[in-house]
Amino acid sequence: MKVIDTEKWNRKEHFEFFSKMASPYFGITTEVDCTVAHEKAKEKGQSFFACYLHKSMAAINSVEELKLRIVDHQVVLFDKIHAGCTIGRGDGTFGFAFVNFSDNFETFNNELQEEIRAVQNSSGLRLNNDDVKKDLIRHSTIPWTSFTGLLHPTDFDKTESVPKVTFGKFSIREGKKYLPVSIEAHHGLADGFHLAKYLTEFQRQLDNE
Repeated sequence: MKVIDTEKWNRKEHFEFFSKMASPYFGITTEVDCTVAHEKAKEKGQSFFACYLHKSMAAINSVEELKLRIVDHQVVLFDKIHAGCTIGRGDGTFGFAFVNFSDNFETFNNELQEEIRAVQNSSGLRLNNDDVKKDLIRHSTIPWTSFTGLLHPTDFDKTESVPKVTFGKFSIREGKKYLPVSIEAHHGLADGFHLAKYLTEFQRQLDNE
């Protein structure tokens, strides 16, 4: 973890300007082509959810601005960002899971499957200190429907700096599969340029085997 010297930071004015706002968050809702990734996951007998979550995390970790957080009133850069995600249960509720990111899919997926089992054998939100962790991205999935817009709950805490990524049910058009994805971040730490970098790399990851 590296503390950013904000006095010498090229985002100093951006950070100060947006941090004064009651809600300094902004986001993008779009689609990515998941045709290749879905086919490869099914060929390999892998969970499509696990595959695109891993690829999303690889994309997140490729964008430095999405690894910035506000910790104890300082801006810090984490070396690696991990996955926080929601896991559904048969009774219609969900619980939180935390998975350490690894470049190796099998390592990542093994821990994810353990977390899925733990959530499904528990009740409640299963916070596991998720409310205090900063070195993660909060992922949610809405597998029952696609979407073109999204609204997250917020307590308007100006120091809340963990980005949120949400996926929906993929739709099929002209033989291709499109996965809706929403990403939201603190505007003092990241701009549209950086969210676009994530989306571009996420698409590249989805197109790779």
